[in-house]
Amino acid sequence: MWATIKKIFSHEELRRRIFITLAILVIVRFLAHIPLPGVNPDILKQFFAQNQLFGLINMFAGGTMENFSIVLMGVSPYITASIIVQLLTMVIPSLEALSKEGASGQQKINQYTRILTIPMAIAQSFGMISLLSRGFSGVQISITGMDLIMAILVVTSGTMFLMWLGEIISEEGIGNGISLIITLGIIAGIPGMIRNTSLVLFGSGGVDTTKILSLVLFVAVLAAIIFLIVFFNEAERRIPVSYARHIQGRRSVGGVDTYLPLKPAQAGVIPIIFALSVLVFPTSIAEFLKTAKSAVLADWSAKIANFLNNDLWHTSIYFILTFAFTFFYTGIIFSPQKIAENLQKQGGYILGKRPGIETKNYLAKIMYQVVFIGAIFLSIIAVLPFILEKSTGLTTIAIGGTGLLIMVSVVLETVDQFKAMMLMRQYEE
Repeated sequence: MWATIKKIFSHEELRRRIFITLAILVIVRFLAHIPLPGVNPDILKQFFAQNQLFGLINMFAGGTMENFSIVLMGVSPYITASIIVQLLTMVIPSLEALSKEGASGQQKINQYTRILTIPMAIAQSFGMISLLSRGFSGVQISITGMDLIMAILVVTSGTMFLMWLGEIISEEGIGNGISLIITLGIIAGIPGMIRNTSLVLFGSGGVDTTKILSLVLFVAVLAAIIFLIVFFNEAERRIPVSYARHIQGRRSVGGVDTYLPLKPAQAGVIPIIFALSVLVFPTSIAEFLKTAKSAVLADWSAKIANFLNNDLWHTSIYFILTFAFTFFYTGIIFSPQKIAENLQKQGGYILGKRPGIETKNYLAKIMYQVVFIGAIFLSIIAVLPFILEKSTGLTTIAIGGTGLLIMVSVVLETVDQFKAMMLMRQYEE
């Protein structure tokens, strides 16, 4: 191990990339602890710890919401903007054509995403601050008038700054910068969860045997989930593809046998974000309108809020939405029609299947079979925090399957990128 570490730091570029990544991540955590005025951070942390839904939002924001920091929304507006632009690319012909122009087209799409992040950050920060200003679930902050405008501007600037830092990591450091920022926020919350759990177990001077057993069960389930996440990240269904041999000039090219990989969890954590957004929006609106002057509107808002806050209905709807969005998003990023067309243009074919419609139908059938398994897996991951909380009674540990999915996926991606860099430098030597 020491020899490997020594070899890593012997490369000047690798050493520089590691230091850049670590330095930026330290800056991110420093910003996450600079609070905006007008709120009791202890009450806010307690609220996010006890509310699983908003706890997940806090997790995607990198843990910045519970501190009510100047980077309150974290990188969540950028993620939302990225998803919107990606969806628009599939339905707007000009954007679709732009995405096929290679690096230059991708740069323009990235620029559109950055521009869209600004209004998304303004809207999300205004919504969150306004929601907390209404005294939602006992959390009361006092920001109005010009102070509210200044707070929104600061939070929006903080999001854009984090986005810029994340892109620097992606270009000059190691790994995906935005993913690393989110992962760091999740990891940063683990020591506090351990401390709170210890206080619950040993705070009264005695040991609660029942909760000790619940904690052991909790840890065992998380270990099993980590194993499954690694398995699903690495698993793939390989569809054999052959390319016909043809003459190009005086050379004979083609005649290659390869495969088309299909991953059950290729949608990643995006379906969970979609489902979370759909759940949060009506919940936030209902909570916001509970104090409306109209008695009828306030009454209906209270009923909707109570319905959505019911654990059974909330968990069921969350499961169904995640399952549905997994199929929806996979269908966007993996188009059997386009793949069949590209194979036909490049002289490729699937053994036993005619190019064109038959190939497209075969790919669609295999995709739905594989994605069905991935959709079940992601749906269970999404509702796992709620299930564990009810089955173990431990409310001090907010991390669940979604947090583990993000952490394990990002770690695997970063390790793969790091190995690729090491291998490239071995060839150079």
